[in-house]
Amino acid sequence: MRCSHCGVCCTETEMLLSKYDIKRLVDKGYRQNQFVRFDKAGYGVLKNREGYCVFYDRVKRRCHVYLDRPSGCRVYPVIVDDEKGIVLDAICESRNSISEEEKILKGKRVVKLLELIDFEATHRRS
Repeated sequence: MRCSHCGVCCTETEMLLSKYDIKRLVDKGYRQNQFVRFDKAGYGVLKNREGYCVFYDRVKRRCHVYLDRPSGCRVYPVIVDDEKGIVLDAICESRNSISEEEKILKGKRVVKLLELIDFEATHRRS
């Protein structure tokens, strides 16, 4: 994928985080309460600041944690649509730079990631 760094995907993000995503960022020196909130259903969600992901630098148009970014950010713009299945997010202006093969591979990863995150959230609630 050839990202244009437009920042649209980092605007008002609702990116779900796995335990591994959280641990990776904590291990890099970030405090958990800086970047994650847990919703009522037990899901870890990336925080926003001033309308953007807490890790997005609006001046440089870059992610502060790019090498350690959450798994969902790594597979983006491949997402799961409840009705259509694996799709490319329509808001991403670089979505056409993804090959069908990459979409299929990332689609498999996003499905596994969502299953893991669902499992983790279920266990946080219990």
